[in-house]
Amino acid sequence: MKLKHWIGKIHLWLGLSSGLVVFIVAVTGCIYAFQTEIKDLTYSFLFVEPKEKAVLPPSQISEIAQDAFPEGHLHGILYPTAERSAQAIFFSYGEGNDHYKIAYVNPYTGEILKLNDEYADFFRVVLDGHFYLWLPPEIGQPVVASFTLVFLVMVISGLVLWWPKKKKGSSKSFKIRWDARWRRKNYDLHQVLGFYVMIFALVFTLTGLVWGFTWFRDAYYAATTGGKDFVEYYAPASDSTQQYTGDIPGIDQVWLKMRSEYPHAEWIEVHPPDYEHGSYAANANPDASTYWKMDYRYFDQYTLEELPVDHVWNRFDEASVGDKLQRMNYDIHVGAIAGLPGKVLAFFLSAIIASLPVTGFLIWWGRKKKSKKEKTKVKRSISEAVPV
Repeated sequence: MKLKHWIGKIHLWLGLSSGLVVFIVAVTGCIYAFQTEIKDLTYSFLFVEPKEKAVLPPSQISEIAQDAFPEGHLHGILYPTAERSAQAIFFSYGEGNDHYKIAYVNPYTGEILKLNDEYADFFRVVLDGHFYLWLPPEIGQPVVASFTLVFLVMVISGLVLWWPKKKKGSSKSFKIRWDARWRRKNYDLHQVLGFYVMIFALVFTLTGLVWGFTWFRDAYYAATTGGKDFVEYYAPASDSTQQYTGDIPGIDQVWLKMRSEYPHAEWIEVHPPDYEHGSYAANANPDASTYWKMDYRYFDQYTLEELPVDHVWNRFDEASVGDKLQRMNYDIHVGAIAGLPGKVLAFFLSAIIASLPVTGFLIWWGRKKKSKKEKTKVKRSISEAVPV
């Protein structure tokens, strides 16, 4: 009893200190769950009319996009399915030239449909709230990560507090008494719904911590791979002693190779070298609704020979179980791993999680007011009993 009492105190004070952060993170996660579907309904520039003609190669798409945004650093060219616009992605962080813009280009005609500032996009604003609480990343990221760790303790302590004292009354812990007084209903909404979302809350929390702390990611990766060290992403270096002698641009050669090897891919993306003697990076995704099944390939910019890497972003069939779990992290976190039903589930679960700090606060506030009333009543009784 004493242990449960102190666990209750810990649960209360951690909940009061982290409630606002948990609410913001859960609500923004709730909104972001359907960002792809909402964009498809509202962003007309994502689509083009398919034509019976060849699409423009990446070298031409990049040239057109670079003319529209000369100061931009070209990160990659993405080709989705035939009815969608190609994307020239510009991204740079640091050195006073931070930008993230996407030029949506008709791949058949070369017309720029939209040069979109992704940092100003509604869903990017939502994501910044989810990741950083709209604070500078170097401040917001550790704050969110730390409160995510606090929420993990909250989930575990909540289970201990939920656990019924006697088997006889355990069935009451699974039901909300809708005919009870408001205070009792609020208590049940917190306790019962908290129990039902507990497993999913743990999944959201653990997948969030993979991004939140490098030590957690490294430990998780080591645990799922039998002790291997996590290797950060890098694009391998090309053989700088060679020269490219092809008739067409190297990036087009890489794109043509990827198209021939992945005819059914729902998107193919190619990236120019990111540094002087870097390599071309390319990926093919068989399912545009998720990310984890992608093949990541790297090619020498001079010889176009494929280059190996020893991190998780490699060919899918070369990835270990631990590598695949790392690749799945985003898709699990947003529910996309289970398709549209998974996203719907993630939406409702996030909404319930957002409600827990609210119902928890109301429980505390109600008890505080009740305690204050009882103290006032006792004082009044004492004063009335004492003769003047």
